[in-house]
Amino acid sequence: MLKAVDGVSFAIETGETVGLVGKSGCGKSTLGKSLLRLVPASGRIVYDGTDLAPLGERQLRPFRRRLQMVFQDPFGSLNPRHTVGAILDAPLRVHRLGDRTERAARIVRMLDRIGLPQGAAHRHPHEFSGGQRQRIGIARALILEPELVVCDEPVSALDLSIQAQVLNLLVEMKKDMGLSYLFISHDLSVVRYFADRVLVMYLGRIIESGPAGALWDQPLHPYTQVLLDAVPDPSRKRQAAPLAGDRPSAADLPPGCRFHTRCLRATAECAVVEPELRPRKGGRHVACHHAAA
Repeated sequence: MLKAVDGVSFAIETGETVGLVGKSGCGKSTLGKSLLRLVPASGRIVYDGTDLAPLGERQLRPFRRRLQMVFQDPFGSLNPRHTVGAILDAPLRVHRLGDRTERAARIVRMLDRIGLPQGAAHRHPHEFSGGQRQRIGIARALILEPELVVCDEPVSALDLSIQAQVLNLLVEMKKDMGLSYLFISHDLSVVRYFADRVLVMYLGRIIESGPAGALWDQPLHPYTQVLLDAVPDPSRKRQAAPLAGDRPSAADLPPGCRFHTRCLRATAECAVVEPELRPRKGGRHVACHHAAA
């Protein structure tokens, strides 16, 4: 049986931005959607003291307003038949926030905050650039004034110059609204700029976590080192170590450590015993039998 995410446990503090990194297909997006109950998941999802996992849709509705998501595709996630005003009005109507006049005023204020003119409310998504569409997606998530926002690869489909604008908007909104973020990305340079703390995922499991600065300066897990070596850096003096072999299939995982088939530090123990995520100094955690000191 395929488990896209397996045995993952972590917390997000109020006002914190947690980055979730890993190669495509490792389970990052599934984890983000599971937290918001957008896909089925077992286990516990505790928010503000309440386990969301067993709740029905009616019981979940108050939490839907507090937990929102910015999706990866800035075009596919917006209804092409609706105007921007209708897209932003829909969550307000669902949660019964204000009458028509109050909702219209709220939409105008939100458009101004994301840098779009008031007239944008009467236009359709296809009339905007990719960066502007992603701003609209961000506005839709934030117009309910949530507390936690899951950002699923929010800038991966954008040009580099536009990425910086969208990231700056997310940073500004976090300060203004007191948001917490789970920021999902395969681009470590983006996560380094944006995150306070980083989780590294490989084949459905968290294999390392810690403060962003410490993780970049001294990665403990060999896979984290491989990811960092893959980030272009003209100042790097040593050549990045090659990663051997192919990634195992998530439907047929190897025994022991999931990374041992490609790891230069692997021993016989790694092929048999799956390492647990253990605490280290400085708020670090690592799942490796031979982690760096």
